[in-house]
Amino acid sequence: MSYQQQYRPQGFSLLPPVVKNLLIINGIMYLATIALQTTGIDLTEIFGLRYFASDKFSPYQFITYMFMHGSFSHILFNMFALWMFGYALENAWGSKRFLLYYLITGIGASLIHYAVYFPEIQPVVNEMNTYIANPDLEILNKFIAEHQFKISQYSGDIYSDFINFKRDYAHLVQNPNNNKALTGTVNFMTEYKEYYLSLPNVIGASGAVYGILLAFGMMFPNTLLYIYFLFPIKAKWFVIIFGLIELYLGFTETSSNIAHFAHLGGMIFGFFLIKYWKHKGVY
Repeated sequence: MSYQQQYRPQGFSLLPPVVKNLLIINGIMYLATIALQTTGIDLTEIFGLRYFASDKFSPYQFITYMFMHGSFSHILFNMFALWMFGYALENAWGSKRFLLYYLITGIGASLIHYAVYFPEIQPVVNEMNTYIANPDLEILNKFIAEHQFKISQYSGDIYSDFINFKRDYAHLVQNPNNNKALTGTVNFMTEYKEYYLSLPNVIGASGAVYGILLAFGMMFPNTLLYIYFLFPIKAKWFVIIFGLIELYLGFTETSSNIAHFAHLGGMIFGFFLIKYWKHKGVY
């Protein structure tokens, strides 16, 4: 693309094969998720990416999580960006390299996400393991004082077990030698540890999509994009601004359900992959 050329994405019929098939597969999986929910089957529970220490984790989830989306706005943004920028990259690189880039940045995004949250998750798990291995009221008191249980009336069967746990804890406070109450708290902590490990569930193509945004900015840095179809901005500045926004939100919206560091992870892996290809002379 020439210097400051205005960017105009092509229609669906002109899309290269990988971008077109990614759009189709994501659309099918989103519709299947909605349809199967009525039967009690939640595909995000099966194909979403779990924390590596969870019993629900499977290696295939590093791929399948990229094809799952939680809402219409979620899939709309991701597929719009894939359509808007993906076709130019696939035409420039070829289908094989584009697909490889898409998958690597998607996997890299998930690795960065859990690497960032490992220091938050693992200490809590270690404290639970300590109590399970050495039931002691002082340890339990410390854990309860510092930890906010992520359980509500909508959490399923564990909610009733949590009620029983609070009752056992109250009995244990009154009588630390109550073995029945002690056993009850240990059993619950064992159950809660697996529940807690299974709570993180990453879904969406956002990591790979942000990798595509980064690649477009590096490949066509001076191409003009139009924000809300009104304000022109060069692709390189567009990418930098998005990256800074995600970095800021990653540190400020710590309780958000949006995996901001996964978005950054897709950009980071994309940057180094492109640099590697350039060094090898295949860029």
